[in-house]
Amino acid sequence: MDGESFVVKVVPFRYGCRNKYKIINDKNRDINKDIRNGLNINPLNSTKKMDSGIITVLLILSVTVIMLVLDVVRIDIVAIGCMLALGWTGILIPQEMFSGFSSNAVIAMLSVMILGRGIARTGIMDGFSKFIIKKAGTRKRNLVGLLSISTGLLSGLIQNIGAAALFLPGILQVSRRTKIPASSLIMPIGFAAILGGTLTMVGSGPLILINDLLLNEGHESYNLFSVTPVGLVLLLSGVGYFLLFGSKILPKKNVGESGKTEQEKLVERLKLPENIKLLTVTRESSLIGKTTEEAGLWQTYHVNLLGMGKEDDVVYAPWRKTKFEDGQTLAILGSAEKIEQFAKDFQIEVISESPYFSDDFNPNVSGFAEIIIPPGSELCRKCLREYSLRKRYAVEPVILFNNGERVEADFSDVEIRPGDTLIVYGRWDKIKDLKESSDFVVLTEFEVPKKDKSKTWPAIGCFLFAITLAMVGFPISMAFLTGALCMILTRVLNIGEAYEAIEWKVVFLLAGLIPLGVAMQKTGAAMFLAESIMRVVIDLHPVFIVLMVGVLSTVFSLFMSNVGAIVVLAPLVMGMADIAGIDPRPLVLMAAVCAANSFILPTHQVNAFLMSSGGYRNADYIKAGSGMTILFLTITVLLFYFFMI
Repeated sequence: MDGESFVVKVVPFRYGCRNKYKIINDKNRDINKDIRNGLNINPLNSTKKMDSGIITVLLILSVTVIMLVLDVVRIDIVAIGCMLALGWTGILIPQEMFSGFSSNAVIAMLSVMILGRGIARTGIMDGFSKFIIKKAGTRKRNLVGLLSISTGLLSGLIQNIGAAALFLPGILQVSRRTKIPASSLIMPIGFAAILGGTLTMVGSGPLILINDLLLNEGHESYNLFSVTPVGLVLLLSGVGYFLLFGSKILPKKNVGESGKTEQEKLVERLKLPENIKLLTVTRESSLIGKTTEEAGLWQTYHVNLLGMGKEDDVVYAPWRKTKFEDGQTLAILGSAEKIEQFAKDFQIEVISESPYFSDDFNPNVSGFAEIIIPPGSELCRKCLREYSLRKRYAVEPVILFNNGERVEADFSDVEIRPGDTLIVYGRWDKIKDLKESSDFVVLTEFEVPKKDKSKTWPAIGCFLFAITLAMVGFPISMAFLTGALCMILTRVLNIGEAYEAIEWKVVFLLAGLIPLGVAMQKTGAAMFLAESIMRVVIDLHPVFIVLMVGVLSTVFSLFMSNVGAIVVLAPLVMGMADIAGIDPRPLVLMAAVCAANSFILPTHQVNAFLMSSGGYRNADYIKAGSGMTILFLTITVLLFYFFMI
């Protein structure tokens, strides 16, 4: 230079950033420069200067991240505060500040919640989980493999925490029956639920959100199954990881007291019978024609009759004068020895299942309740025979604490006093009737499941209709909101139940953080951070840029919500892609996928939900999650680098 002439030859080359070129002069001097907008700019000197807008946005970003990490204030309140801060500082005008509430991502998220509630309302998923557990048997490897794959696949269509919650009761039952520690089963299922969230663009919050972020910047959105190949590889790899190394990395301890349900604690504290057997009355049985009193169920055998069914006639907690008939199925509560003796004496057969009581004695449907008799109750100074407890409420009294003494067997004629405690067994919908009566104070906490099997096909139809609309190219938000509306119009849910299905905390979290991404783009803060990071990796192989995006997303998701992580990272990643000359769409998609790489700490909502049930500590997640994190990151980076970028 300085007046000397030289020839410039521009040759694209593979290594370094993809928009870098090799400039060769006539004296064979090589100078590496970035060509941006047709100008040669030294990347080390091109970083955008920090103006007041960038400083303000970075301060708001820093405070938001710190608040999300410390978890001192609810995440939705943090998001709302972030949104308002951007408005009050003048960074965003009101229309931009409230743009999150009109976001496609928010609409898609709440629509998925409504659709999921409609499907759960029909009981379809309960039957599905029961079928899977039945097929898996009692072998640990079979249980881990089949349950993990089932949970993961389901998690691709409903919220991953919903998929994990669906299978948790069944897993705990299998653990008790097979003596396999619950801690060896729960973590693989939880990890599979997280991995399954990468199967579709509605499987997780970040994937729902990125289409909006891309559209805001003028990029094309992804369709419903764009991410499915990557998600399938991740899910199968995660299942294989636990099948190969599960015995070494999973804790084998039994769940402690903190992991027990309220029912388990009540049974243990009061030493209640929890063995329920189904028996069928044969033609040869001497029980035919007798009543429960005449058969001596309470006095002689110390067992309780929870229900009897025949054809379309199913009676819960039958009245003492009800007579036994040929062909009836009986549900008996008591010790295994007493039930066996009862069956032998009356020539009745023990059966494994019955269409009359297919799922009636599941903990989600029925259980024990502790009830106190208050002063002023109609039952006071009466006995249960006079009050007709079974006929009124269809619950079976099991134990009475009368005047401080425990009374079992037949206490039908014991006078009830104010302050007495009664332990009953029944369906939760029947116990709810007790709770609403002024004659009882129900101490046991429970929820009444709302199931309506008559709406099964309408619910499935609405769900498939929404999926089909998304598959043929309609926007995901429009497709799923249409499906949610169909569920209301077909009366699978009423409008009140639809509103109840929406987790408004998540809605405000999304709506509050989306403007942060807008502000980072508007002020240039995203480009400032992108250029700062690119200064580190500018001279390295392009795979390191891809790796950097994966690592940043993984680290962010460990210490803040994955939705918050992608809102912060998306504009940053788009800036990095712009500098490197890479299509930003797959890089942003990879960042959203890697936001699910949250296994080392129980900060992901699924891990936090399952932590107490599995009796886990942070060290357990570090031990099992470290290998999973490395495996996840390696697979994602390689797949995106070689096949998508």
